Amino acid sequence: MAKATEYSATNLTADAGVDAERWSRKPDETTLKKTVEAMEARNFKVFLVDTAEDGLRTLVDLLPEGAEVMNGYSTTLVEMGFDRVLKENPKGWRDYHAAITGENDTEKRHALRRKSVAADYFLSGVQAIAESGEIVGCDKTGSRMGAWPHAAAHLILVSGTNKIVPTLDDALRRCREYALPLENQRAQHAYNIGSYIGKHVILDHEDTDGRITLVLIRERLGY
Repeated sequence: MAKATEYSATNLTADAGVDAERWSRKPDETTLKKTVEAMEARNFKVFLVDTAEDGLRTLVDLLPEGAEVMNGYSTTLVEMGFDRVLKENPKGWRDYHAAITGENDTEKRHALRRKSVAADYFLSGVQAIAESGEIVGCDKTGSRMGAWPHAAAHLILVSGTNKIVPTLDDALRRCREYALPLENQRAQHAYNIGSYIGKHVILDHEDTDGRITLVLIRERLGY
């Protein structure tokens, strides 16, 4: 089971006023199978696992010894326990995030952030997955989204099956009507500022074999 955190959806839903029944439902197996097949047809590698613990093991296995690793903030990654594993760093990864947070010079820190989107392995959560196979992400500044289309050598995404929705239009609505209000609550609690959607990215198809991998977990994770 995933570990609920301070900023898990369950702790933000009431204040965010979102419809979790509509936007955070786990699909039946027929829908799940169809969705995975649709993503694979778009040249996304999908690992379908049962639990957050399984997902974490899969994620660690996908990251080679000594690899250059960067992750955007992701409630799903936190709920899986990846922040703990990254701190322990059992495989000697070159952790871009640690380098950025440890840099006190503002200009150097901004330069590292720009370089980080082109990391060998960039990890991120997603905001929605359409049954037709498109994967949708959004954020305020583009600090995660910049890695998605091309910059990162390998893009590894994590998601609970609760982010699967019928259509691409529904995926975009999920960003606005569910993910954004919850992220707005998190930002207010964590940073005392609100949030908004500044960037959308839709992954429709990947030309480079093996570049995009999705670890899809049969649990409600993130938002």
